[in-house]
Amino acid sequence: MTDITLEQAERILAAALAEAADRGVAMNVAVVDAGANLKAFARQDGAWLGSIDISITKARTARYFDMPTGSLGALSQPGGPLYNIEVSNGGLITFPGGLPITRDGHVIGAVGVSGSTVEDDHAVAAAGVAGLLMSPAVS
Repeated sequence: MTDITLEQAERILAAALAEAADRGVAMNVAVVDAGANLKAFARQDGAWLGSIDISITKARTARYFDMPTGSLGALSQPGGPLYNIEVSNGGLITFPGGLPITRDGHVIGAVGVSGSTVEDDHAVAAAGVAGLLMSPAVS
């Protein structure tokens, strides 16, 4: 498997949205495929409009570099080896909330979450990934 399926993307959305509800925050959640194309998206009632694009860009950033967006952010600080990378690729997001999604050792997509603190965004994204990892393999 080299690309995320719609069923897998929907499982990620469901797990992420459940975590957001548990935290009492309204989130935008985006899932992109292996080519960084939007595969699934949800905006909870009351989620910030400005966070729609941020969630999608976090997902794309995580896929472009196959690393958590927060890790990329640490490398892009002034004096860091990737300083100013956020202006590449049409704009990146380099703070937490985007995570690559792997299955059987391959990156199949990524999830991006925005709508609260970066700590909440990261936790909700991680819950989405965990929701997929706990699900049975989809062929």
